[in-house]
Amino acid sequence: MRLQVATRHAIFSVLELAAQPHRQMSAVDIAEKYAISPNHLAKVLRTLGREGIVDASRGVGGGYRFVGNPKRLTLFDIIAIFEPIGPTTGGFEAGDDTSEGQALRLVMNEIEDTARATLSSITIDTMLKIARRSKGASIETVIRQAAGQ
Repeated sequence: MRLQVATRHAIFSVLELAAQPHRQMSAVDIAEKYAISPNHLAKVLRTLGREGIVDASRGVGGGYRFVGNPKRLTLFDIIAIFEPIGPTTGGFEAGDDTSEGQALRLVMNEIEDTARATLSSITIDTMLKIARRSKGASIETVIRQAAGQ
């Protein structure tokens, strides 16, 4: 699964802000760490603000801070703000009226359901634990440790 740029920026921002929830950070500070455009990141942060995940303060000493619940907010919650994830619906495509096309749609819907379930089970708190443990470890080890196995 490949995420759109705005979605990745949103996840990085939420993780950065949730790691230090009492500290305000500017879009520039976050952008520098992840080598991303501060202007594009500011748009992403405004969207996260409208969704009640971050809070913004203007002026000297202003910035953004995390106001969500890291034990309840999931990757799916963030991703769903920026890109569609769900059953394959909408426009009719060539071949959809064949048995092969219908089979493909069923398989793609199953993949989407699995992705949605997985992303819904991973909280920001879990992601922060994975990030702290990930230095030098395999991803499988890190995920097992974060899940408490």
